[in-house]
Amino acid sequence: MGTVTLALGVVGLALLLWGGDLLVRGAAELARRLGVPPLIVGLTVVGFGTSSPELAVSVVSAMAGRGEVTVGNVLGSNIFNVLFVLGLAALVAALSVSPQLVKVDVPFLIGASVLAWGLAADGRLSRLDGLVLLAVLAVYVVVLVRAATRRQGEAAAAAGAEGERAGTGRQVFQLVAGLGMLLVGSRWVVEAAVALARAVGLSELVIGLTVVAVGTSLPEVASSLVAALKGEREIAVGNVVGSNIYNLLGVLGSAAAVAPAALPIPAIARAVDIPVMVGVAVACLPIFFTGHRIDRWEGAVFLVYGAVYTAFRLLEATSPPAARALGTLTVGFFVPLTAVTLLALVCRAARTKRAGRG
Repeated sequence: MGTVTLALGVVGLALLLWGGDLLVRGAAELARRLGVPPLIVGLTVVGFGTSSPELAVSVVSAMAGRGEVTVGNVLGSNIFNVLFVLGLAALVAALSVSPQLVKVDVPFLIGASVLAWGLAADGRLSRLDGLVLLAVLAVYVVVLVRAATRRQGEAAAAAGAEGERAGTGRQVFQLVAGLGMLLVGSRWVVEAAVALARAVGLSELVIGLTVVAVGTSLPEVASSLVAALKGEREIAVGNVVGSNIYNLLGVLGSAAAVAPAALPIPAIARAVDIPVMVGVAVACLPIFFTGHRIDRWEGAVFLVYGAVYTAFRLLEATSPPAARALGTLTVGFFVPLTAVTLLALVCRAARTKRAGRG
């Protein structure tokens, strides 16, 4: 591993932290000035912007005929975003969840996940499938823009439109500069990590399953952690939900639309990764619903499941018997335990709601 590559990796980490700080600060200030809820900014500008690495990797891979890389990148990134990014952010500080997320955005994410699962059931994603995903994304963006415009209009009427819109140039610059630093920093960190992995003898498959999927999610990691540390918790959560929606509909849809042939969906992805992705999205709803927050212990649960999933995928590629043993343990112990915990949370929330009415 060269000294230059290592140095770029260190600089890349610094850019991730600095860029995350600029992006979150600019997004939060811009939302306040324009009267737009921080959640909307997190779902759109921050969430879509931090998905740029996934878009670049997936589209280039699809055009080169490497469709499995595209599919694996999207699925891996979505699972990583919820289990690791939200988990880490919640460990830093309990995250507040907007009622809009519970009523609109998470159900939309679940619907998008199920739609992608249905389109991939035949083992391929055609150009028509990609256009369907992009059309659904357009509908979602229109809904968000209308909601933001309505809120902005209300704020402008209360405080004066000129006063709200003045001086937004600095915030826009922070957004653009922060996003640029995240993209450059994540690329340098990934290059350094790949070089290090090769130096210690890891296979290309293992590198693809871990470094590439995690590397393209580094902007989400940096921005969500910085947002949690700064108390901008709606941006932290909105970033993950918005990024996952864009990954499924925008990234996967664009890749399928431009690919020279239909994207192949491997059997293992249909049997394991897509169901896990859908399950992770569904699990968000009861956790978000109970108290409209993600507590630290819930973040720890996300991290444990993320570690189990990653271990399973690595073992499945290197030691199938060990992977089957881990899968049996997960299905027989962790899944029932989580189901009971979620049921208890929902029951507790229902009792609290009834007590409040009484």
